[in-house]
Amino acid sequence: MKQTRQSYEKAAERGPMAIAVKVILVVFALGIFVSVIGYGLGWFGEVARVTQKEFGPRAMLEKYEWFKDAAAQLDKKQADITVYDGRMTAMNETYKDLARQKWPREDREQYNVWSSEVAGVKANYNSLAAEYNAQMAKFNWRFANVGELPKGADKPLPREFKSYTTQ
Repeated sequence: MKQTRQSYEKAAERGPMAIAVKVILVVFALGIFVSVIGYGLGWFGEVARVTQKEFGPRAMLEKYEWFKDAAAQLDKKQADITVYDGRMTAMNETYKDLARQKWPREDREQYNVWSSEVAGVKANYNSLAAEYNAQMAKFNWRFANVGELPKGADKPLPREFKSYTTQ
């Protein structure tokens, strides 16, 4: 009892400012603690929102559909290139013994149109293939792996489209 009395007396000698400083320090420490906890919980909440947005079922379905559409477009572009190449090869065969300057004017013009069109299709193919390959290289494309396909899918998407068309 005597010891408690002495500590009260010492506190009384220091004055009310000592108590106020201690209270302020405690409140400040609690404020920092609450801020850190609040920030941490907010950070985890944001992680949950980003995870849902990027890896949730809706996002995965949209990404899968984009890949299916892009793969179909790339296949079509390859088929178009083959068609143009076939037409141009057939025309070359027709006039194989003639210099190009001696071809009929309409055929030279048509050949030039096909050459321009196939160049455009190849450029478009290269652009889409680059985007497809870049997206597929990202880390979370489960649906491109065998055994993890969405319901109804029978074969995985290609992990990469062939290198770009240049000729």
